Amino acid sequence: MKLWRVRYRTPDRRQTDKRGFRTKREAEDFLATVEVAKMRGEWVDPTRSKVTVEEWSVAWFSAQVQLKPTTLSGYRHALDKHVLPRWGRVRLLDVTHADVQAWVTGLSTTLGPSATRQTYLVLSGVLKFAVRDGRLPRNPCEDVRLPRLTKHRRGYLSHLQVAELSSELGENGDVVRFLAYTGLRWGEMAALRVGRVDLARRRLSVDEAVSEPRGSLVWGTPKTHERRSVPFPALLVDPLAQRCAGKSRDDLVFSGADGGVLRGSNFRARFFAAAVQRVRERDTDFPRITPHDLRHTAASLAVSAGANVKAVQRMLGHASAAMTLDVYADLFDDDLDAVAAALDDHTHAEVVGISWAAGPLPGITRERGQRKTPG
Repeated sequence: MKLWRVRYRTPDRRQTDKRGFRTKREAEDFLATVEVAKMRGEWVDPTRSKVTVEEWSVAWFSAQVQLKPTTLSGYRHALDKHVLPRWGRVRLLDVTHADVQAWVTGLSTTLGPSATRQTYLVLSGVLKFAVRDGRLPRNPCEDVRLPRLTKHRRGYLSHLQVAELSSELGENGDVVRFLAYTGLRWGEMAALRVGRVDLARRRLSVDEAVSEPRGSLVWGTPKTHERRSVPFPALLVDPLAQRCAGKSRDDLVFSGADGGVLRGSNFRARFFAAAVQRVRERDTDFPRITPHDLRHTAASLAVSAGANVKAVQRMLGHASAAMTLDVYADLFDDDLDAVAAALDDHTHAEVVGISWAAGPLPGITRERGQRKTPG
């Protein structure tokens, strides 16, 4: 059987060819698509897309220099646990949209919506990197249907509940009070040094954080890379003074039994979880929380004390006030009621004694044939 071969030039003027076409028409159609792709700047060298996903993921992962260690650790876990076992030996050009959709659908039956999305984003990032490098014409992960995220009700503590949990933890109770009234992340608290605590002004300088991806301590900047000054209430002055007593400026304020970093995983397993369970046995309304939920409590207590969204954003170290509103929109529901009440107050103050049911306000008339305005 006679086969046809197409010889053409790549955009960089190199001559190449592709063979194996059964008819002249097939060869001509292929050549036409090549020329169109070259004109649109979409042409991809087929030899460069034959690399496997596993081989290309090495280049992608090493390029993620902008990410925090904890994020990189999550990506590494997703690659090793879910992405590479399924796609590692598949060539980039053989990854199809339908296969990716089937894979995501299967993941959603064993993983939660958030974990499924995070795993999908890792594969999508690998293939997007291939598109940018000219190895794929498009990302087959685009427009894949993902499971819907479900919002869980947060466990906000009241002042009384904070005091109760703090008392239950005994000598470690100041950790609960500190997190609940400052809103610091665990890594920010664990990295706080004595020299960054101003007891006179009641201010904390947050410019460092420590994380423990896969058990290894990694020091760096706070999550948003933004240093910030955080106020704290007078009730924390004495506990912080006791923590700082006898230490140098570079010593950690909160430290473990060995004097090293107070690790969140150890604290939760050894002290926090058991204390929460004991409180819940006495009070069934007490929420089931983690140390990170105390950050949410800080936001709740600040809002209930009258703090506006901009103040809460600065305290928590969010990148923007819009992010704070997205995360804690439920805390500002009462503001909507306050808006309605304020409108009522102003209305009654300016149109005292006028009944809305009595007709148009004095001095307001409507011409014959004129449309009524809303309201």
